[in-house]
Amino acid sequence: MTLDQIEAQMKSRAINFTGLGALVKFDFGGGEALFIDGHSMPPAISRTGGTPDTTLTISAENLVKLAEGKLAPTLAFMTGKLKVSGNMGIALKLANMLED
Repeated sequence: MTLDQIEAQMKSRAINFTGLGALVKFDFGGGEALFIDGHSMPPAISRTGGTPDTTLTISAENLVKLAEGKLAPTLAFMTGKLKVSGNMGIALKLANMLED
């Protein structure tokens, strides 16, 4: 799945991130990233953003698996497929939103 497709899919599900209350960066490496701005209503999905509260480093492939429920966020973190920097509480909140 391309970054454009991932972005479109996240935008179609943006309402799921209501209540996040933070700026989260998904870092795919190679300068590619997506941001969820949970401060706005509905949450905004974009490729640019300010300083994130939490950065999640993950491959695009594994993010798709997370979104499809084929990879549990906790398992991804424990196996090193997902790395978190910044506020861990926000990452846990986001994980719960992805699992719903």
